[in-house]
Amino acid sequence: MKTFLRLLLFVPILCFSQESLEQELDSISTPEDAKSFAKSNKKTNKSKLFTFNKEKHKTRLADDLFKLSKGGKKVIETDFKKTYYKIIDKANVLHHRVSYIYFDGNKMTLEEINNQRSKIIAQYKDGYKFEALAKIHSMDINAKKGGDLGWFQKGLMHTDFENAVKTHEFGDIFTLDIKDKKWYYIILKTFKPKLIEEIRILKFTEAID
Repeated sequence: MKTFLRLLLFVPILCFSQESLEQELDSISTPEDAKSFAKSNKKTNKSKLFTFNKEKHKTRLADDLFKLSKGGKKVIETDFKKTYYKIIDKANVLHHRVSYIYFDGNKMTLEEINNQRSKIIAQYKDGYKFEALAKIHSMDINAKKGGDLGWFQKGLMHTDFENAVKTHEFGDIFTLDIKDKKWYYIILKTFKPKLIEEIRILKFTEAID
């Protein structure tokens, strides 16, 4: 009998806790609010704030979240947990896309790099595929992708790199020197700038007892 009474007392508390959580989530409207919430609930409820990009994220969950408007929520419940997703922000963001071949100035002299770049650019203009040239010559791990950087937005790359990309047109091939870092590039602008939809999402997981 006592156990049954304890259960009756526990159920309203649990319901109140869930209602309180829903109200707290509803009150979050800015990225700053979401960051604060995620930080305070990171360990206990695995809260985090993350971004989905419509070009990169093609899962069923991403598709469902992109259909929501700003402030919208999606709840996924299993036998053990309930996971809340709330759209904190939604915007079309300008992205660029290039492929590159990288040379490390710590391993080659500038004269060697310039000679190599001249030969590679000449080969490209003679009909060699940039992807193949990058796989052979590029000195970083991106060589495996044929130098393709993927879509990127402002703030993700070195400022000199971003500025150089912006000043060139689709199809241009050009060199870039970032001398203070000893980074040297051949860059091919493979796509025109593009607006890509992005959503910032607050995720909160609650265990179900």
